[in-house]
Amino acid sequence: MSKLDDKIALYTEAAKKLGLGLDEGYIASVTKGLGPSIYNKDAETVSCSQASELETVKKNFAKKKLGVTDDAAIDTAIKKVCEAMGSSNRNKYRALFYALLAKELGKESIYA
Repeated sequence: MSKLDDKIALYTEAAKKLGLGLDEGYIASVTKGLGPSIYNKDAETVSCSQASELETVKKNFAKKKLGVTDDAAIDTAIKKVCEAMGSSNRNKYRALFYALLAKELGKESIYA
């Protein structure tokens, strides 16, 4: 197995444990889209308690990558994703976070 396959397996297992209902193929597409950032321990996860990081997710992912312009909708979706991944979950993997956020905003087709 390649390093990428290992990460996809890790994220798929984490999604099952959290009951996120994400398809493995969808997780794989989002993971591939993140490129080498998934191999950096700090960049691999999202901190819901860090406002600056959530603002970066909003600006660079939701607006630039997904093309969503409604700030209120993005903020609501980010909050829902943080809740879905659980406040006690220390490993909010970016691939899963982005997959859920795209799904929440109705933009899964970007990864089809």
